[in-house]
Amino acid sequence: MEQTTVAIIGAGPAGLAVGACLRRAGVDFTILEKQNHVGSSWRKHYERLHLHTIKRFSSLPFRGLDKNYPRYVPREQMVRYLEGYALYFDLKPRFGETVLSVCRKETAWVIESTTLSLRAPHVVIASGLNTYPITPTFPGLEKFEGRVIHSADYVNAKPFSGQSVLVIGMGNTGAEIALDLSEGGAQPTISIRGGVHIVPRDLFGMPIQLIAMLATSVLPLKINDALFPPILDLALGNLSRHGIKRPARGILEQVVKLGKIPVLDIGTAKRISEGAIKVMPGISTITADTVIFEGGPKRRFDSIIFATGYRPSYQSFLEQQDLNLNGGMPSNDSTGIYFVGFHSPVTGLLREISKEAVQIAADIVRQRNQSTPQLLRVAEEPLAG
Repeated sequence: MEQTTVAIIGAGPAGLAVGACLRRAGVDFTILEKQNHVGSSWRKHYERLHLHTIKRFSSLPFRGLDKNYPRYVPREQMVRYLEGYALYFDLKPRFGETVLSVCRKETAWVIESTTLSLRAPHVVIASGLNTYPITPTFPGLEKFEGRVIHSADYVNAKPFSGQSVLVIGMGNTGAEIALDLSEGGAQPTISIRGGVHIVPRDLFGMPIQLIAMLATSVLPLKINDALFPPILDLALGNLSRHGIKRPARGILEQVVKLGKIPVLDIGTAKRISEGAIKVMPGISTITADTVIFEGGPKRRFDSIIFATGYRPSYQSFLEQQDLNLNGGMPSNDSTGIYFVGFHSPVTGLLREISKEAVQIAADIVRQRNQSTPQLLRVAEEPLAG
């Protein structure tokens, strides 16, 4: 059985960020990654995807994104950044290692993977939120004769050109896929079961991320949630007339209490207002070529795309299921196990990952009784250079 100080599960942004911080602190670690490259989830996303957060607050610790990258970095450049990041910090993940189990034994964690048994006093779960696609069932779905896919398998609009396509779910992925379909010659409809908050990625020329950061630092949550709706109606128009209702919870309350990020709009709202993208309620029944929606309306569709989210993978390999969970989300506890990349605040997931990675590395250094100067170098350096 191999030994390491810190076992990191996942070589996406979260795992790489922790690895870089530990490298700076001089702490031994091993990164296990089931795919054969870093940033595997970024490689699988649909072609048009860009970051919804600005470049300045989307880099990982100690190494900024290229100054020539646009404000909102596209998928291909993000992949190149992650590759360069791993190379710069000499992270060298162990590729092709699917983690099968993580179990606490005495004073250490034992990790079993495809070809490896690894023992470590600290383990960092950085396997990501978006691992296993969630596909709800609906009465009659098995009778539908058209194409049915999850958004995980969506690449671009070309296969759907000229088709009537139902997108089930309006998170950021569903909204952007519907926009891509509309711009690519399809006739998309979005099915929304409940309410949804939509905010523009840029509000009156300023990134909404910066506005949210400023607003949350100055005003209480309830005041912000009261101020946002009329401002958003001014920016996006009153979308309720097109079938989009706001949830009972305010935008920030929903983020804080449910971990649910609003839709960051890059043009979907305009297409809905123009009638190029239709909106329908939740689904009642599906037939060979028709979907019957709640309340009785029917529409014919050629294809269905489930933009219904994912679930994380750690529950499939983590044997200790009695760890501290906060609202269903993992929290770092005192047994040497850490979770990074599972909390997505309104100010941005990548920014949060950088902060968490620095904090986790600093805590591990402290627990290893290493020198104070070394701890301070990790905890106090700027997050990105």
